[in-house]
Amino acid sequence: MSTMTDDQKLDLARRMFEAWDTMDWDGVVDMFADDGVLHSVMQEPVVGRAAIAERMAILGSKAERITLHIKALGIIDGRVFVERVDDFDFDGHHGEVPVVGILRMADGTITEWLEYYDRPTLLAGMGITDDFGH
Repeated sequence: MSTMTDDQKLDLARRMFEAWDTMDWDGVVDMFADDGVLHSVMQEPVVGRAAIAERMAILGSKAERITLHIKALGIIDGRVFVERVDDFDFDGHHGEVPVVGILRMADGTITEWLEYYDRPTLLAGMGITDDFGH
């Protein structure tokens, strides 16, 4: 496992956020390690690129627009921390959700992305009454 500099980690994080802003779901998936983990902490983790691609396909199928408004971005103990507000239109519904994300990286890829947010606020913004992640 090669070591990444803080600047390399921040660059990868910014590229990931740009991929979300442009709804480049293939690009999002490609930035994860083969065994990478996407974990909204109130759900079971999504493990591996194939599973992450399936989750992105669900989100991407009805996403009309998304902007990640980055409030703060930095490195703590080798991990990237981001405070942001996700502003989105999904299947005719508009939502804004405050989020804190923590990303671990190695070899130029994201190995783990933890997401902390209020899930009912997210689902309400998406117009979803049944949680698709459970």
